[in-house]
Amino acid sequence: MKIVKVSGDVSIKRSVDSGTADQRAAVQKIIADVRASGDAAVKAYTEKFDRVLLSSFQVERSEVDEAYKQVSDQMVEVIREAAENIWSYHEKQQRPSWMTTEDNGTILGQKVTPLDSAGVYVPGGTAAYPSSVLMNVIPAKVAGVKRIVMVSPPSSDGKLPAGVLVAADIAGVEEIYKIGGAQAVAALAYGTESIQSVDKITGPGNIYVALAKREVFGDVDIDMIAGPSEIAVLADETAKADEVAADLLSQAEHDVRASSVLVTTSPTLAEAVQSEVAAQLSVLPRKEIAGRSIEDFGAIYLAKDLDEAVEVVNQLAPEHLEIVTGNAMGLLGKIRHAGAIFIGRYSSEPVGDYFAGPNHVLPTNGTARFSSPLSVEDFQKKSSIIVYSEEAIREHGAKIAEFARLEGLEAHARAVETRLKKF
Repeated sequence: MKIVKVSGDVSIKRSVDSGTADQRAAVQKIIADVRASGDAAVKAYTEKFDRVLLSSFQVERSEVDEAYKQVSDQMVEVIREAAENIWSYHEKQQRPSWMTTEDNGTILGQKVTPLDSAGVYVPGGTAAYPSSVLMNVIPAKVAGVKRIVMVSPPSSDGKLPAGVLVAADIAGVEEIYKIGGAQAVAALAYGTESIQSVDKITGPGNIYVALAKREVFGDVDIDMIAGPSEIAVLADETAKADEVAADLLSQAEHDVRASSVLVTTSPTLAEAVQSEVAAQLSVLPRKEIAGRSIEDFGAIYLAKDLDEAVEVVNQLAPEHLEIVTGNAMGLLGKIRHAGAIFIGRYSSEPVGDYFAGPNHVLPTNGTARFSSPLSVEDFQKKSSIIVYSEEAIREHGAKIAEFARLEGLEAHARAVETRLKKF
């Protein structure tokens, strides 16, 4: 990792991948095929990309029961406890419907309604992600979504990872399909003979999944287009170099395009972390992935003071931010842009990934400047309530008609005035 002194605006190299023309064309074809041919297209693409021929997409109860036999009782209890923590945190995000009444009889309000259905994409590939199941399903459950569908690409034996199925069962998912990629997104968005469409699709995936979500947005809602993982550690001389290095590598091992950044006021810490990253990387099981990430997207920024360091963090708007300084809580109010903020040396980023309770589906690629973590509100919609009384329309009707005519909308004005004429 290179050490760079802060000078003016910080420009970090990010991996923003909108796909190649060929990838976009491939995704569009897959979606069109699924819309036209339904199950047959999904089956064909599953055989092509996942190398498995399925007679049925849906996971049977017997497969879930078998999964419990493959996961230790201790691990099942850990997943249950994590689910309870996530539920407890998200339950506090609930917002009720409300109405207010004015003296003239006007009633205004907002009705909060859960979505009818949601689809959760759980990635497969080189790792299994039970945590993604919990983080996507539980907010939907808390919001009151009645139908939650989970999709995930099968392995070559036609099965899903045992931990993923156990997490889905603990979270309360009753409808699970062994399909992945753009074809799964298309099936969720438009439906097939055996899979009913949903109203919203959430969850991370590879570039083809991301492009497919982008293509179907508008016909259904999506959570976000997630980029590679990011972490920024804001630290001073009180931080421990081995701990900071370990946290940086925790994100680097996700993806060769992941970004791991240290922002510090201490030259001594900067050099120590630089050495520690190299040492720890050499014995990391996923060292090839993490090494490329650190080489291409890692950095150490040396700031003159904490104010400058904080401003660097706000420019980066990282997905994950750790604050490891002498007065870490005191800096919280100065942070404007970050997806999740971890305060103090014991609040390592994986604490949030798996167990603490806040959602780990977070804005990436600097979008923390204007967006937020996945939450209960993402699975709800709001309707405005307007009740005007006779007294209210008498009082305000002429003003409303005048406003309508300002915009050249005569019919709008007359719609109000036809009532005024009867008084």
